[in-house]
Order: sequence, then structure tokens, then C-alpha cells
Amino acid sequence: MLQSALSSETTQFPCEQTTLQDQIDAAVQDRSTPISRLLRLMSALDADATANQNLRHQLRARIGAPLSA
Repeated sequence: MLQSALSSETTQFPCEQTTLQDQIDAAVQDRSTPISRLLRLMSALDADATANQNLRHQLRARIGAPLSA
């Protein structure tokens, strides 16, 4: 019984299985990503000392992009 609860828990949150880089890439490409999600990703990126500067620039550009772009 415990194993079934654990397995269903891992399928509920697929974003936790992907890397931060993959999550940022998907958020930058998806124009419908809410700004709150982008800001959470930026916070996680700032907390990661080994983060790639290019990811930071891409995410900042996406946060500052107009909605019609």
C-alpha cells in the first residue's frame, strides 16, 4: 500500500523530475507561462551557485517581454 502511494506521488509532480535548465527552457518557450512561475524559476536559479548565466539572461528577457511578443 505504501508503495502505491509513493508511486502516485511521483507522477503528480513531473516538473520535479526535470532539471532546472529544462524547466526554464520550457517556460521561456511557452508564452502562456504565468509570471509567478517565471519568478519562482528565477528565484531557484539565483539560489543555484552553479547556474548558467545564459539561462539567467533568457529568463530575464522572458520576464521582461511584452505579452504580445
